Amino acid sequence: MSNGELVIQARDVRKVFRVGDVEVHALRGVSLDVRRGEFVSVIGPSGSGKSTFFHILGGLTPPTSGSIHIHGKDLRAMSEADRTELRKKEVGFVFQKYNLLPTLTAADNIAIARHIAGTEDGDDRQFREVLGLLGISGRLGHKPAALSGGEQQRVAIARAIVNRPSILLADEPTGNLDTENSAAVLALLRDLNARLGQTILMITHNPEAAAYGSRTVEMRDGRIV
Repeated sequence: MSNGELVIQARDVRKVFRVGDVEVHALRGVSLDVRRGEFVSVIGPSGSGKSTFFHILGGLTPPTSGSIHIHGKDLRAMSEADRTELRKKEVGFVFQKYNLLPTLTAADNIAIARHIAGTEDGDDRQFREVLGLLGISGRLGHKPAALSGGEQQRVAIARAIVNRPSILLADEPTGNLDTENSAAVLALLRDLNARLGQTILMITHNPEAAAYGSRTVEMRDGRIV
């Protein structure tokens, strides 16, 4: 385990959804600490609460109860504007669906993230380092339809980390990829963790994918087991 500072501290996080007259308990008291530089795989079957937990950690949805601190900041005490700033600068997201804008080139899809965070004038050397690490420097002029699934996911990862967020949340990042591209993307995440010290939390239902992380946490029925 990394000996770095605590970047995520979740305590007794619960989430209840109401569907008609029925209460659905998606999270039943989840507690987790993640330190800077860790690569944590969160594994569990569909419906175990993994994605709900990630959406809460990323400030996309509030918990019903419990506490979440990101870099010591209380997520529940933040205004919506503060949570939006958190998502711009502190948390990068990679999803199973690449969510690239089809009318824009790969370069412009990445540039949008820099524009939203106000980092267009940032370190271009750092930007080129990320692109080189991901192996997409030669594909930046192409639109998503001209890219393979593996290349599209690499562009999505570049977009997620271009602002050097302290935390990268990857939700089933290889779910739409074949075996070869899955292995390549997982190796890239491990490389980002090792070479850049990127803190990564990755959701997966696949034990082989989970093994790429430095620590595995299993969820089942809304709890960490």
